[in-house]
Amino acid sequence: MNVIDSIILGIIQGLTEFLPVSSSGHLELGKAILGDNSVPEESLLFTVVLHFATALSTIVVFRKDILYLLKGVFKFEWNEDLQFVTKIALSMLPAVVVGLFFEAQLEALFGGNILLVGCMLIITAVLLFLADKAKDTNKKVSFKNAFVIGISQAIAMLPGISRSGATISTSVLLGNDKTKAARFSFLMVIPLIFGKIAKDILSGDLTYDAQNFTSLSVGFVAAFIAGLFACTWMISLVKKSKLSYFAYYCAIVGAIAIIYSALS
Repeated sequence: MNVIDSIILGIIQGLTEFLPVSSSGHLELGKAILGDNSVPEESLLFTVVLHFATALSTIVVFRKDILYLLKGVFKFEWNEDLQFVTKIALSMLPAVVVGLFFEAQLEALFGGNILLVGCMLIITAVLLFLADKAKDTNKKVSFKNAFVIGISQAIAMLPGISRSGATISTSVLLGNDKTKAARFSFLMVIPLIFGKIAKDILSGDLTYDAQNFTSLSVGFVAAFIAGLFACTWMISLVKKSKLSYFAYYCAIVGAIAIIYSALS
């Protein structure tokens, strides 16, 4: 993989991890349009590095929140901070179950199924549009809400369903404050990303070639910087009710994907 490819993939990963447009869906579309060999997927290690970069960018953006939560947790009291962390853990359960028991079935869907991607992008567009029109409140995410949001995160493992779009939209449609919904959505993915990284490392499938050090490095930096920008921007967009722009985008791309599938 050359440096330019690494930078491009890093930027795409960093942006689409947080912007509600589905990184997996766009990758599948890219593979279909450019051809499987045109989108570099040389190693699992590169994917792990990019995911680590986006997780790190989330930690940087929410560093004050995370430190505050950790201080509250280590008081070993059933306070608001420990309750919030418990909600995060609760939200992870559906995705963990799907990842552990249905990994093979999920991977089978990532084979250039453009019709599926198009339909899922349309669903993402509908969710974003409805969430954008929802009234803002001061309601916090409840335990029940956390689990329902977790279900939407598990569904977002399908190519074409945006994880951030699905989780933020679900949270807002449940009546939660938009800013709190975005905060919960971004914080809830951190343990999952690190869990997935740990699983990949323990699998023994990672291979490292010193010749790829430069590509891995620039990919990491590109994903990290793009992630910082996208995460911060997304919080602002949710707060200002600007999700409809992404809804229109997903609807247009989804429609093009469906037409492309029908004609190919």
